[in-house]
Amino acid sequence: MGLEKITMPQLGESVTEGTISNWLIQPGDHVSKYDPIAEVLTDKVNAEVPSSFTGTIKELIAQEDETIAVGDVMCLIETETNEKTSESNVSKAKTETEINQSHETNQTDMKKRYSPAVLRLAQENSIDLSEVKGNGRAGRITRKDIEKVIADRSNQVESAPMPVDKENNRSNKSSDNIYTQAGDKEIPVTGIRKAIANNMVRSTTEIPHAWMMIEVDVTNLVNYRNAEKDAFKETEGYNLSYFAFFLNAIAKALKKFPELNSSWAGDKIVQHKDINLSIAVAHGKELFVPVIKNVDEKSIKGIAKEIDQLSKKARNGSLTQEDMKGGTFTVNNTGSFGSVQSMGVINYPQAAILQVESIVKRPVIIDDMFAARDMVNLCLSLDHRVLDGVISGQFMSHIKGILENISGDTTPIY
Repeated sequence: MGLEKITMPQLGESVTEGTISNWLIQPGDHVSKYDPIAEVLTDKVNAEVPSSFTGTIKELIAQEDETIAVGDVMCLIETETNEKTSESNVSKAKTETEINQSHETNQTDMKKRYSPAVLRLAQENSIDLSEVKGNGRAGRITRKDIEKVIADRSNQVESAPMPVDKENNRSNKSSDNIYTQAGDKEIPVTGIRKAIANNMVRSTTEIPHAWMMIEVDVTNLVNYRNAEKDAFKETEGYNLSYFAFFLNAIAKALKKFPELNSSWAGDKIVQHKDINLSIAVAHGKELFVPVIKNVDEKSIKGIAKEIDQLSKKARNGSLTQEDMKGGTFTVNNTGSFGSVQSMGVINYPQAAILQVESIVKRPVIIDDMFAARDMVNLCLSLDHRVLDGVISGQFMSHIKGILENISGDTTPIY
């Protein structure tokens, strides 16, 4: 028997930390290797973390709603057998001693160990941590303790008379220059919203974004899809979406212009061989970015099937870590929300993101005559360290050419 550490795993590319949203075990529980022990939330996925060993849980080091870095200790487990057969007994004894010594040290100063989430919330809300009572292990202050302080303050504000600026008839109480008044609701930034915020800040601060838009006449695509959609749905059991045609065209363009299918890696640019498209899928207030692998090798039917499967997984909460890995280029179907023009934030560390907007029927001049045509805007955000306007413009023009020439003869569905 020995004492082992279970650490925060890396649950996706570029993921550096995770938030423990729910412990599935407690100290004293017996678990087998690969049994789920916690639900962890990152900016990529909400996943279950399995146990690395078979044994009895001794102590939960991290608290629920606490954000810890990849590699940090989540909990301690007493193993039943020596699962690390390559280690000697001396090495095991040394490891156990180091864990115990570290544990003893942690217990003595636990009250002053603050997670990044606790420090951030305290700073944002001007909270003196020395005055907060911690309810975590050994008196440690947790995120829930800080959120309770914030909620208590909010309740006091709502119940107290507010000084009013008679000139503009509103409260003059402010926090970070934000005016508030009775009835305003303060919502702590937690869970997936925090993960999204952190990833967006990293993307916008590290990546020099540039943007371009191209207008595409997709009248032929609309007519072709409308003629085939009913028979397709009856035969296959899922929808033949416009999005499948767009992904097919984008994959063909990435094959011709692989510079767009790249990632920035500091001292080098990684140009990916596989074309794996990340697609944004929303479910309620949650946003997921699963990946369709090797899109250039799939038919339009195959792409439509994967869109349907990943959307269903997002709705029932069964997306896996594997579903979220390996994306090389992101396509966002913003048109599903009625958007006609938008600038996407690049999915770090990819080099670009393409927004597919709403298909709108508009009057267009053809041969000096007005005609009603189905038009769509495609909006590209690009990393200017990796890409420039010339190659990006050629990429967009190629997509335009593919989409405007879709027909039953040139674009087989199967």
